[in-house]
Amino acid sequence: MQSLFTDHPVQAMAVNYQAKQSLISFGVGGFTGVGLGQSKQKFFFLPEAHTDYILAIIGEEMGFIGAVTVITLFFIVIWRGIKIANQSKHLFHYYLASGLTFYLGSYAFINAMIVLNLLPSTGLPMPFVSYGGTQLLVSMMCIGLLLNISAQNNKDVIVAEQEDYLGPYEQAAYE
Repeated sequence: MQSLFTDHPVQAMAVNYQAKQSLISFGVGGFTGVGLGQSKQKFFFLPEAHTDYILAIIGEEMGFIGAVTVITLFFIVIWRGIKIANQSKHLFHYYLASGLTFYLGSYAFINAMIVLNLLPSTGLPMPFVSYGGTQLLVSMMCIGLLLNISAQNNKDVIVAEQEDYLGPYEQAAYE
């Protein structure tokens, strides 16, 4: 960071090259974008456009609308994860769902802040969107665990409702 103030301006530009190109791609995209597949930044200027900076390419190709849509989808996942955690009957399920939701949300939030040049580049991919097998696998496992916790919560509710409707003879048959 000190090199930005002490070194030659050409070297200082090289330090922030990727972040500046990311902001340029957002600027080129405007409100509606240049169209799917029409991005020029991903081919010539923005390094690692398919991994860490995929949100910048989405912002260029689909514009502000596309970037906000992706961020909104992550907010929906976070909201649903919090809802699953709050509905869980077991303390372990609550903590697991909360942790998985925090993990997915923090990865998406930090990646968005990096792409917008509000945090330094760290190499964190955007969950479900960036190219990369390990991150995709871990993100899918997190969603699978959240869905399993949600199914366990719903199973407890269904069993409780069935017990309310059954008479004493039918309840004895299930015990």
